Amino acid sequence: MPKTPREPPQPALPKSPKERVRGGRAKPIAELVGEVGGQAFKRFGFNHSALNDRWAEIVGATYARHCQPTRLKFPRGQKDGGTLTIAATGALAPMLRHVEPQIIERTNRILGYAAVARLSIDQGAATMAAATPPPPQPGPLPETARSSLRDIADPELRATLQSLAEALTISEGPPKIR
Repeated sequence: MPKTPREPPQPALPKSPKERVRGGRAKPIAELVGEVGGQAFKRFGFNHSALNDRWAEIVGATYARHCQPTRLKFPRGQKDGGTLTIAATGALAPMLRHVEPQIIERTNRILGYAAVARLSIDQGAATMAAATPPPPQPGPLPETARSSLRDIADPELRATLQSLAEALTISEGPPKIR
C-alpha cells in the first residue's frame, strides 16, 4: 500500500479575543490614554471626563472654586436623563439650586445631548479651591505714547488706542488664551 503524503497541521485559529495572537503595529501612547482615563472615570461613576475638564466653563469661575462634579448616574439601561451629583461647600449648595436650570443646560450643551435631567448636591462635601489672583491693573502710559495719542482727532479711536496701550504696558510675553 503506497503512503500518501500528509498535509502539515494548520495552526488553530483563536477562539476568543483573549486568545488572539499578539503582534501588529505599536500604538502611540496618545491612543491609549483616552481609553485608560475613560476606564478610570467609569470606575468611579464618571462616564464623561469633559465635565471635569470644563467645569469652570459650565458653572463659572466663582462657583467652580466651591463645587465640583462627582458622579453622573443614568437610569438603568439608558444613556440620557441622568442625575449629576455635585459636591459643594456648605454655603454654596442653596445658591446652586437657583442656577440649576443653567447648569443642566450648559452641561448638556457640552456633552452634546440631554445627558443630565436633574442635580443632586452633596452639601459640605467639597473643599474650596485656591483663588486665582486678580489680573494686574494697567500702569500709566509713557509720555511718548501720550503725545502720539493727542494727535488723533477722533475721540473714540483715541480712547480705544489708549486702552490698548495701557493693556500692553502690563503684558508679559505673548498673549495667552484663557
